[in-house]
Formats: sequence, structure tokens, C-alpha cells
Amino acid sequence: MTPNPILDRLFRHMAWANQSLISILKEIPGEALEFSSENEEWTVATIGQHYVRSAGFYVSRVTGDPLQTDVIRPTTLGALNELALLCARSDAQLRELAAMPEGMTTYVREGKTIVRARSTILAQSIHHATEHRAQIADILSFHGIKNLDLDELDVWAYSDAEGLGN
Repeated sequence: MTPNPILDRLFRHMAWANQSLISILKEIPGEALEFSSENEEWTVATIGQHYVRSAGFYVSRVTGDPLQTDVIRPTTLGALNELALLCARSDAQLRELAAMPEGMTTYVREGKTIVRARSTILAQSIHHATEHRAQIADILSFHGIKNLDLDELDVWAYSDAEGLGN
């Protein structure tokens, strides 16, 4: 099946932005992975773990397959490398799933049966990753680390990086 070019670009952008974020995290001081916003429990490392694990969760929800990976909380460069690999795998799977026809999926969460359109889950995967990249950027900025400029991870920047023009 030929993927919808708009959806395909959105999923390619998400994968690129996710990998770009992880590359940027590799350049910050290690202790910054434990930074959080004021009065927040979630650290940069916790958010990274959460949004990569969630990508696998979205794949699982669409396919019905069990969640296949236990995502570690990154506290070292090695852990960030592992996070990048897991994220790339889930992002590739999400992109493939977006090329498939619409359908419904049913799953049980917290004892409740949930029925969702596959497109709803796939759309949420993009929004969720974007939300958490922004959250990480905000935390780092709050602590004076300006390495993560979200304008450098937007669709325009992706289009330039991919060589597609604006």
C-alpha cells in the first residue's frame, strides 16, 4: 500500500525530531538528565523514558501485539543510545502502521474496554512526542541550558534537513 504523503511526512518528521532530541541530550551535562521544572516530579530522563515507552505502547495498541520492550530510564550516554534505538524502532513501526487502512482497535486498560480508531492512536503518537519534546526543552531552558531550540526541530527544519525544500 502506498502511504499518504502527508501522513508519511508527519511520521518521518516525528522520527527525525525524536532522534534529534536524543542527540542534543547527549551533548548536555549528565546531571541535566535529572533536572525538572519547578515543583515537578518528572525529570528529563523520566520524560524521555516515558515518551519512548509510549511510542511502543501506541504500536501495541494498534497491532494488538504485547508491548515488547522495557524502556530503561536514561541516566548515561549508553542509556541514551539505547533509548535512541528503541525510539527509532517504534517510530518506524508507527510510520508503517500509518500507511495501512483505517480500522478500529479494542483493548483493555485499567479494567475498562477501550475502542479507538487506529488513526486516533496514531495521531496521538505524534502529538504526545511533540508535547514531551517541548516539556524537555522547557525544563532545560528553566535550568539555563539553551541547547534545545524547538524551532530547529520543526517541520520546516526537517524539510530542509531532508532536502525537500519548504
